[in-house]
Amino acid sequence: MIRFFQFASAVLLLALVALLAAITTMHFAIHGAEVNIPDFRGMTVPEATHRAIILGVNLSVDNRFYSAEVPADRVLSQSPGPGTVVRREWHVRIAQSLGPQRVSIPNVVGQEERLATIQIRRLGLDIGTLAHLPVDSAAPGTVIAQTPPPDAAGVERPTVSLLIAAVPTAPPVGFVMPDLTGQTAAAASYAVTRAGLKLAAWKDLSLPIEPPSLTLSQPMAPLVAPGTVVAQSPSPGHRVDPTMGVELTIAR
Repeated sequence: MIRFFQFASAVLLLALVALLAAITTMHFAIHGAEVNIPDFRGMTVPEATHRAIILGVNLSVDNRFYSAEVPADRVLSQSPGPGTVVRREWHVRIAQSLGPQRVSIPNVVGQEERLATIQIRRLGLDIGTLAHLPVDSAAPGTVIAQTPPPDAAGVERPTVSLLIAAVPTAPPVGFVMPDLTGQTAAAASYAVTRAGLKLAAWKDLSLPIEPPSLTLSQPMAPLVAPGTVVAQSPSPGHRVDPTMGVELTIAR
């Protein structure tokens, strides 16, 4: 019986040792793959890249900014920040300092787009957003505005965005529908086609052409001459375009 308890105790002790070893192994496996991000700020880009390779993280320059405090080619900011714990192969993004602004922003307003972009890049600046706006006052393809403006100081990024003149869009063709009621069918049809509209099929409407017997208590109804327009669609005053058909109702 004593031997049985000794054997059971030994087995339990071995199981506890194995469990402790497994927990320790998992702890080192998990935390061994973690990296504490250092402070890259102030390092040169090659120095920061070399440090990142040693730590097993990826580093890339995402932006470049002018800075009067941080010398050129040094790290201006980083993400994630210093002290952040990440896993290996994590992506660290940095911004590179260009030092104080020494390049004067050129004036490219009025230039053709291709020539303007060549001049900007020749000065070591980048092309930002290129937007196009239909205008009548400038030739298509020419620069009508820029950001930053010419000779701007205190610029944050070495980027110039341009607004380019585009071909003006033709205004939509439209007409105000005239009042054709009371006109003869021929005159109304001529007015419709002359206005550039499309004439649909006529509709005939049988109306009395002689006044009915009236008493003094009844107002006299107006006479409608045969062959005249008594109704139309679209109605007078509505805006119409050449694709719409005009329908006339003719008294018969």
